[in-house]
Amino acid sequence: MQTKQEQITKLNKKMSSCCKCILRKTCSQVVFGEGSADAKIMFIGEAPGKKEDETGHPFVGAAGKFLNEMLASIKLKREDIYIANIVKCRPPENRDPSPKEVAACWPWLLEQIKIIRPKLIVTLGRHSMERFLPGKKISLAHGTAVKKDIAGIGEQTFYILYHPAAALYNGSLRKILIKDFKKIPKIIAKIKEKN
Repeated sequence: MQTKQEQITKLNKKMSSCCKCILRKTCSQVVFGEGSADAKIMFIGEAPGKKEDETGHPFVGAAGKFLNEMLASIKLKREDIYIANIVKCRPPENRDPSPKEVAACWPWLLEQIKIIRPKLIVTLGRHSMERFLPGKKISLAHGTAVKKDIAGIGEQTFYILYHPAAALYNGSLRKILIKDFKKIPKIIAKIKEKN
C-alpha cells in the first residue's frame, strides 16, 4: 500500500504531462501544490501567479508571505497543511482562469483531495469558493464553515476566506481576514468532536 505522499508524488508526475487546456502552453511549469499529504487542513486558492510559475511552488509572493504570517498566528507552518490551487498553471498576465480551464483542472484537484482527505478545506478567494459553493457572495459568506457533499469526494467541511492577495490591497479586508483566520483552530476542534 502506497503512503499518501507516494500517491501525491505519482499524481504530480501525471499532472506535469497534462495539456488539456491552453494554460500548459503558456506557463513555465505546473504548480501542483505542496505541504503535508497527511494534512488535516487543505487551503485552495485560485491559480499560480508570476512568482509561483517561476518557482513551481504555490503562494510564494507577497500573498504567500502574508499567509505564512497568518498560519504562524494559529501555531501552524506550511509543512502542517497542504496548499493548492483550482488551476495548476498560470493564466497569462494573471488573468482569471476561464470556466473551461477550471473544468479541465478539476479532476486533478479532486484527486488531491481524495488522497489527502483533509478534515477542513479552506477556500481562499471567490474563485475557489465558487468552485465548491456556487452562488455564494464572499462578502456575506467569509468566515463561515459550510458542509457540502461533493461528487467524487463525499461530504466535506469548507471554510470561506478572502484571498490573502485581496487583503494586501485593501486594509479593511486585511483585518477581516486575520479575524476569520483565527477561527480555524475552533472549527477543527468542532470537527474532531463530531467524528
